[in-house]
Amino acid sequence: MKNYLIKLLISTLLILIISYFLKIEITNYSAAIFMAVALSLLNTFLKPILKILAIPVTIMSLGLFLLVINASIVKIADYLIDGIAMTFLQALVFSVLLSVSQYILNKIFTEKKQ
Repeated sequence: MKNYLIKLLISTLLILIISYFLKIEITNYSAAIFMAVALSLLNTFLKPILKILAIPVTIMSLGLFLLVINASIVKIADYLIDGIAMTFLQALVFSVLLSVSQYILNKIFTEKKQ
């Protein structure tokens, strides 16, 4: 539970920082928190289904279609959360930057299970 809260805090801070640099409109901090929770839930439940359905396209594109799936997940979260507005291109760049920075910061700040 502690690791999940740390990851949620990291995600919220990264959402605020990345959205500032990409000129994504976020009206308040609670929208960023809800965006982090929505992304967490969508990545847990919806993303595996989309990845299975898109296996042929992913193979034909040599894995690049996974970027479109990530951007789609971000756009779905954007649609669900009031107070955030972004285009699909912004969602694509946002998802790449968020994934890379989350990976790095989660490796630094979360504990490893043994």
